[in-house]
Amino acid sequence: AKKESGVDKAAAIGFCFGGLRVLDMARTNMDVEGVVSFHGLFGASGNTADSIKPKVLALHGWEDPMATPDDVMDFSKEMTAAGADWHLHAYGATLHAFTTPHADNPDFGTVYSAGADRRSFAACKDFLEEVLG
Repeated sequence: AKKESGVDKAAAIGFCFGGLRVLDMARTNMDVEGVVSFHGLFGASGNTADSIKPKVLALHGWEDPMATPDDVMDFSKEMTAAGADWHLHAYGATLHAFTTPHADNPDFGTVYSAGADRRSFAACKDFLEEVLG
């Protein structure tokens, strides 16, 4: 994509399963400056490089049943062990799909949060300015 567009720098953003996929892009050192995962899953695919080069931003609802606090701790240990430049913003009292305006299924664990939505996009913008600037 960088070659086709003629740009030198790129970043990737993903939501939910896409959030996991962009984390895997970082884990395998794909040619991007950074990745942003919105309410992504954290499970490591088992192919994490010894040293992660892309910067990583994970935007996470702390009450997300699809990525539990134990998953967050495992993710933080994995990123730290790989020497990644990683950041995690956890939004309290926030479930999965917090950026999806029509998400309203607390029994399934998916509920929109206007505050977390606004804050997470602001954090994403700041991160992208840093890695692409």
